[in-house]
Amino acid sequence: MKNPFDKSKILLIYTGGTIGMKEDPKTLALTPFDFSQILQEVPELRKFSSRIDSHTFDPLIDSSDVEPAMWVELAGLISRKYDDYDGFIVLHGTDTMAYSASALSFMLDHLRKPVIFTGSQLPIGSLRTDGRENLVSAVEIAAAKNMRGEALVPEVSIYFNSQLIRGNRATKVNSTSFDAFRSPNYPSLAEAGISIRYHDMAIHHPSHQERGLRIHTTLDTRVAILKIHPGITEQVARNVLLGAGIRAIIIETYGSGNAISKPWFTSIVRESARSGRIILNVTQCLAGEVNMDIYATGKALKEAGVISGYDMTTEGALGKLFFLMGEYSDNEKVKQLLEKNLKGEISK
Repeated sequence: MKNPFDKSKILLIYTGGTIGMKEDPKTLALTPFDFSQILQEVPELRKFSSRIDSHTFDPLIDSSDVEPAMWVELAGLISRKYDDYDGFIVLHGTDTMAYSASALSFMLDHLRKPVIFTGSQLPIGSLRTDGRENLVSAVEIAAAKNMRGEALVPEVSIYFNSQLIRGNRATKVNSTSFDAFRSPNYPSLAEAGISIRYHDMAIHHPSHQERGLRIHTTLDTRVAILKIHPGITEQVARNVLLGAGIRAIIIETYGSGNAISKPWFTSIVRESARSGRIILNVTQCLAGEVNMDIYATGKALKEAGVISGYDMTTEGALGKLFFLMGEYSDNEKVKQLLEKNLKGEISK
């Protein structure tokens, strides 16, 4: 049993993104700073008793260019360093942060330590940056332990603008505000004010039977996303739902899971499902869930072979599909597990 008063060891992993940028005084261009000098850039970190080390991806990855290969590299790094550190902070661009956090939540099994994604809307070298508070609070949460020496938040999460939220429940909702991320269908795991208030009932705590981190790095990315919209054409629906090389389709539907009722659309969905493809229904709404038993159009999708995504985010659904399809070649097995709550991604 660990002593809760032992000095925590935290690893900062800089993958790229705005938080790691600093303005060059001569050219005024934004360039990445050396994270080995993080204590000079954010002197507030000196006040922690924790040891803070850093690792920088080479090359750095712009958030818009994030690929599953980066998640595999990140999971591998955490696995290799897992026994050496008490918590991990992943500094990441905001555009795809929710996708990365969702994917890592499925890829890291039997996790007993915090893996906290954070970043900023303004570079850490800017006068009004949100990066310092995000980073400082993320470090405090990553280092926090209970009286048994166990991590207070042993799961993959995102910390942004005073809120710690589950990684696979997060979605980016604002491109210009510091309040960039929300968890519409699940409460926050912690809130930072004068003190950090932890919502223990919302936090997943691993059972004592779960021993040793296990990572899953085989991902199958043959997934397409079809967003239902007024005026969608038969050819567009056909190209996505029956596209060559596509194993699964996420349909972003209206409201509680409704789509257009035109016979040609239902026919294409049915043909896609009969071909063995996995079709998952998530709502376009920011909050709420899919219920295909309420309206006729939803019932038609269900009868055609579409699976409910309940209250999963699109980011969570994508990460879950990549993971499950990488683990199982049998689509029927994948369909069964899609409807189960594996990592707190659905309220079921």
